[in-house]
Amino acid sequence: METVDVAVVGAGPAGASAALAARRLGASVLLLDRADFPRDKACGDGIAAHALDVLAELGVPDAVAGYRPVPALRLVAPGGGQVARPLPRPAYTVPRQVFDARLVAAALAAGAELRRHPVRRVEVRDERVVLDGLVAARAVVGADGAGSVVRRALGHGVNPAGHLALAIRGYAPAAAGPVEQRIVTSARHWPGYAWVFPIGDGRANIGYGEVLAGRPLRRDQLLDRLAALLPEIDTGAATGIRAHHLPLSTRRPVPGRGRIVLAGDALSLINPFTGEGIFYAVLSGSLAGAAAAGSPHVAADRYAAALRRRLGRHLRHSSAVAWLARRRPVVDTVVRAADRDAEVFRSLVELGLGDGRLDLRTLTRMVAAVPAGVNRHFPRRF
Repeated sequence: METVDVAVVGAGPAGASAALAARRLGASVLLLDRADFPRDKACGDGIAAHALDVLAELGVPDAVAGYRPVPALRLVAPGGGQVARPLPRPAYTVPRQVFDARLVAAALAAGAELRRHPVRRVEVRDERVVLDGLVAARAVVGADGAGSVVRRALGHGVNPAGHLALAIRGYAPAAAGPVEQRIVTSARHWPGYAWVFPIGDGRANIGYGEVLAGRPLRRDQLLDRLAALLPEIDTGAATGIRAHHLPLSTRRPVPGRGRIVLAGDALSLINPFTGEGIFYAVLSGSLAGAAAAGSPHVAADRYAAALRRRLGRHLRHSSAVAWLARRRPVVDTVVRAADRDAEVFRSLVELGLGDGRLDLRTLTRMVAAVPAGVNRHFPRRF
């Protein structure tokens, strides 16, 4: 049986980052994925600066090279109000077919090995974790997405309704206008929103996502809601239409057990406020890979502690904001406050795209933006 220090199941951004982190500690690393690279992945393709910071620390400074920065964000509230401001730092839109392949290439250049293999069975034997009876590893990182086999092996099912979103994505000709990320929230089907993220090559990533509430959503319903929120986009000319599930961070399993840890979507690390997952993926992957390589026999404990230090308070705040935002008037108020105050806008961007927190000043500005006579849904303290 082949033996390695760290086996990483899934070679997306979380898995590639785990491999990079483990290789930096000198571990032998085997990346296992069901697909060959490059491969497409349904996603909004938005890459925030926070993710690039983590990748630079892992020795990947050029993950978005050749792609045009997107300097601004426009957010349209369910009630029609909107805010448009420059982002604190530009974002990028890089198709996952390109972005993921670049990270895998960086992991291979760092000394990891990639093999196409769909993992189906995970067993703990003595001081090793055995995958499909073929590979024995001192520690395993499960980075195999929303339908994670490693997650199921730890006894955790998929996220329930209310903590799981469904989104559909495609590529369409970019409309004329300012270069900005645009998010248009739905009044009728909230929590749900459509997005337009320009790539810079004449195309834009477009999509629509909605939190599942116990009722199934069909492909045609998602496309109809996308077209209704983005009437200026020729959705009929869109290519690459694909749907995907987003397990929200409001319902996370334990980060791991013993020698097995979970990262990225496998750990339900999707921002419940924005649906962003790339930053969480590369950060959690980096922490998971380091724990697996540095302390394989107690990888889960070391990883859980690292996650708490790095993201614990942020995840509590993002969950609180997501709970508040289930009420449409709250979203209208938040957008109104961000339009009035650049610091509120900055705070919300950091909370939705990175590891920011909801500070007292921002909360106070939000409360002040509530129109007279409207019930105030904001808590008095966090």
